[in-house]
Amino acid sequence: MSERKVLNKYYPPDFDPSKIPKLKLPKDRQYVVRLMAPFNMRCKTCGEYIYKGKKFNARKETVQNELYMGLPIFRFYIKCTRCLAEITFKTDPENTDYAMEHGATRNFQAEKLIEEEEKRIQQEREEEELNNPMKVLENRTKDSKMEMEVLENLQELKELNQRQAQVDFEGMIDRYRELERMEKEREKEEDERETKEMLERALVKRLRDSDSDSDKEEEGESLQSNKSSTDKPTDILTIDKPAQAPGTSAGGVKRAKVETWEKSVGTLGGGGALGSLVVRKKPRPTFAKPHPVGPAAPKLQTDSKKSVAVSNNASKPVTTQNGSSSLSLLGAYSDSDSNDSE
Repeated sequence: MSERKVLNKYYPPDFDPSKIPKLKLPKDRQYVVRLMAPFNMRCKTCGEYIYKGKKFNARKETVQNELYMGLPIFRFYIKCTRCLAEITFKTDPENTDYAMEHGATRNFQAEKLIEEEEKRIQQEREEEELNNPMKVLENRTKDSKMEMEVLENLQELKELNQRQAQVDFEGMIDRYRELERMEKEREKEEDERETKEMLERALVKRLRDSDSDSDKEEEGESLQSNKSSTDKPTDILTIDKPAQAPGTSAGGVKRAKVETWEKSVGTLGGGGALGSLVVRKKPRPTFAKPHPVGPAAPKLQTDSKKSVAVSNNASKPVTTQNGSSSLSLLGAYSDSDSNDSE
């Protein structure tokens, strides 16, 4: 068991390798090897992309009748990861690369072709310069001229970039900060002005409310004073008269003092408030009787005169010395009405 990990085996002195029988294996036999995709490719069957470095268990074989400078060329078989279609590619020792053979297309093939074309042109130029010294001088002149043009163009681009790129970042930051500060100040002033306007409106509204309340209080006081001036129930009897100076009549003549009982009762005249309540009794009509013939006629005339005088006196209201009616006369007037009704 100790010999399985060593590299050098023990060969006896009588060992002859020619006596070991050789196995007869086919030349095109295949081996299973583990490899990675050498380039980006796309499957022709399903269009699946296979990227460079993808690992596969591939089958490897030697290409028959193809050699490059005595080096054999190997072919590899892999399967698409999506549709399991077979894809084959082989080695290209001439270009130190791999060549796609079947089942897929190589991506970025144009770039590879351009590189190959550049290599071919460079190789031809070298071969031409090797046999013609004048061609070498001409190519060097062209190269130097082209290099000068490239440098000039590069310098122009640098100057253009410098003219366009002369930006003062510190100044830009300072201006931005200044604008930001001014904007904040403006917003603060606007807020203060709006707050002041709101306070002024609230104050004006409060003053208006207080003025309206004071007006209402004044109106209430005036109404209360008016009510207090007419709080006596009997004063309404004399309110309808026009306002006059105290102690004077309508014509400016001084009026006699009105007693308290007269205020409560009122006058019996037609102008007072009580006059509309008291109805005077209409005088009874007198019928003229035929005058008798003879000496009794004068007596009848005198009686008729007396009755007319009495009726006239009854129709006139009784007044006192001061020009106003009295309560006793009112009672007498009512008694006279009752007597007449009887």
